[in-house]
Amino acid sequence: MSVLIVGSTALDSIKTPNAENPRLLGGSASHAAVAASFFSPVKLIGVVGEDFPKKYVELYRRHKIDLSGLQILPGKTFHWSGEYEINMNNRRTLLTELGVFENFTPHLPDAHKKSQFVLLANIAPSLQHHVLDQMQRPKFVAADTMDLWLNIALNDLLKLLPRIDCFVLNDSEAHQLTKEDNVFVALKKIHKLGPKYVIIKKGSHGSILSSPKGFFICPAYPLHEVCDPTGAGDSFVGGMMGFLATAKGSVENNFRRAMIYGSVTASFCCEGFGLNRTTKIKRADIERRVKELEKLTKF
Repeated sequence: MSVLIVGSTALDSIKTPNAENPRLLGGSASHAAVAASFFSPVKLIGVVGEDFPKKYVELYRRHKIDLSGLQILPGKTFHWSGEYEINMNNRRTLLTELGVFENFTPHLPDAHKKSQFVLLANIAPSLQHHVLDQMQRPKFVAADTMDLWLNIALNDLLKLLPRIDCFVLNDSEAHQLTKEDNVFVALKKIHKLGPKYVIIKKGSHGSILSSPKGFFICPAYPLHEVCDPTGAGDSFVGGMMGFLATAKGSVENNFRRAMIYGSVTASFCCEGFGLNRTTKIKRADIERRVKELEKLTKF
């Protein structure tokens, strides 16, 4: 089965203590779609401006991503610029130009409305609602979020949670939402808001799943050097959703392994600026790291 991915498609200018790269292909949907494409067909819903480089359209196509839902409108593509500190855990935004993304309304082609696996990547909850309103009984829906929506669109987000199967957020966002410092107490509270599966991302410390089968601690693949962590969280959930869409058996039985595959896919993202590294790997590269991670965590 294919994965329908809706989110931002952007141009990212990224600065680290070691290098600077302007106007790279970025956005939550871009990172998630490329990651998912290693495992399943992908349908991308997003918007770009007339200035969007043709080489990035070709990059999508090399990964066999269906672009029939990508809108190209007069104006400029969403542009974000950020700078990382030495430890790569802290970054600050230097510039945000919404461009055509400011008035983005996701419209699904008829063929997309029957998609069984849906990833609502990090966009405003109102847009995530709009996508679900167009869907025809999807099998599994995951949604990602960020602190901005918890600050300015909390009511919309709370109304979204009962409509989805899996909610993904990081540990600081979980604290912001539940006011709990203990991650396991926070997970319990989030379940009460609606979702059956909850994943809390902890960056280089992996992630934690809470599901009907209990907790699962998903490790991050250990890297000796991080080049650029931008998009790693989107790559994680994209890889996970791509694996779930094509794995045999129930979602419940495949969920833990799907997270491992998502974690490994995200590790490649961190080794290059933007999508530069992720777009150069093969499925075999992912499989090798999965085997390595299995050895590291077996006891």
